[in-house]
Amino acid sequence: MRTKFLRPVDGLHLSQEYRALLRPGETETDFVGNVRRLPRFFYEIGSWQQAHEIRLAPHFTLAELMMVDCREARLLLGQFPHYVPCVMALLATLLENLRHEVNAPVFIGANGGYRSPAHQIGGAKSAQAWGTAANVYRIGDTFLSDARSIEKYRTIAASLSPAVFVRP
Repeated sequence: MRTKFLRPVDGLHLSQEYRALLRPGETETDFVGNVRRLPRFFYEIGSWQQAHEIRLAPHFTLAELMMVDCREARLLLGQFPHYVPCVMALLATLLENLRHEVNAPVFIGANGGYRSPAHQIGGAKSAQAWGTAANVYRIGDTFLSDARSIEKYRTIAASLSPAVFVRP
């Protein structure tokens, strides 16, 4: 992992404007009623170039896991620095392990990695807001567009760690 650019910051020390959007350390109830704590510690990312240079794992750059669309809060979309949860390094490791196990590239969709609690899709209830989820849409030449292919790779991914949960 190339980490010379990663600067961890305590989200409680960010400006009020960022804290209001990222909600560091706050609790949120997820879609099934579980109470979760939003990330408190983040890496500060100074530019898209920096995000493309940072390899969280041999085959995954930070940029792949922080791509968002226009439904993200303007402050978090349109200017730097960006803040991403430190736990994303673990997410990249799990994705790298999956890639190794299936011996094929693993493709993450746009909006498929970290989304802030302020994002209009899922918001703080989404696992993406915790930095612990990735939307994989293709593995190798296989698009995950039918139940059979999803189940095949779900089984493989779940076998890699008890921390892995796959949702169709």
